[in-house]
Amino acid sequence: MKKMIIASTSTVHGSGYLAYILPRLKDFFKDVKQLLFIPYARPSGITYDEYTVKASAAFSKIDIEVKGLHEFKNPKTALQKSEAIFTGGGNTFELVNQLYTNDCMSDLKEVIEKGVPYLGTSAGSNICGVTMMNTNDMPIVYPPNFKTLGSIPFNINAHYLDPIEGSTHMGETRETRIKEYHVFNTTTVLGLREGSWLEVHGDSIVLKGIHSARVFMQNKTPYEIESGSVASLK
Repeated sequence: MKKMIIASTSTVHGSGYLAYILPRLKDFFKDVKQLLFIPYARPSGITYDEYTVKASAAFSKIDIEVKGLHEFKNPKTALQKSEAIFTGGGNTFELVNQLYTNDCMSDLKEVIEKGVPYLGTSAGSNICGVTMMNTNDMPIVYPPNFKTLGSIPFNINAHYLDPIEGSTHMGETRETRIKEYHVFNTTTVLGLREGSWLEVHGDSIVLKGIHSARVFMQNKTPYEIESGSVASLK
C-alpha cells in the first residue's frame, strides 16, 4: 500500500529546511532508521554531497540517518533495499533526466507501490504525477521522457501562486500556463500552495496543511478543495 507525503515545498517563509512539516514526518517515518535521499534535482546547482548534508541536518532532529542515492554503486539496488525515500526539490528537468539516466524511474515507482514510505518536496512532488509537464522550472536539460511515476492520477503544480489583483506584472500567471497546457493535454492539475501537502495511503489522497488547493481540468472552471478534503481527481 502506497504511503506518501507529497509537499509543495521544503521550506515555508521564515522557517528552516523541512521545519514546518518535521512534526508530521516524525510520525510518518516513525519506524525508519535510515532514509535514502535522492539529490538529483540540485537546487541552485549545489552538489549531491552538499544537498545530502542539508537533508541529513534536518532529519537528524528526528533521529533518522540519511544516505544519498549517489553514494551507492548500484542505485537500483539501493532503491529496492531502502527503508524510506525522500526526493528533494530543485530542477525537475534534471531530476527526471537523472532518474532515467540511472534507470531508476521504474524502480522508484515499484518500491513506492510496495509501500516504502516516500516524501517528495517541490520537484520531488512533481514527479509523483502522471508527467512532469506542470513544473515551473527552466528546461536546463532534456530528459528522454516527460512521463514520471504516476503514483497519483493527476499532475502537481508545486509552489502554486494565485493571480495578484492589481498587479502590473505583465508575465503569465500559473493559471494562464495551466490553461495553455490544457489546450493539448487532458490530465488534471492540482495547484499546491506552499505550506500544504498531500497524504497518500493506498488509493486515498487527502489534502493537508494550511491552505486550500486549486484544481484545473480541461474545459472546466477551476475550483478549490479545502484542507482535509479527499483529492479524488482524475
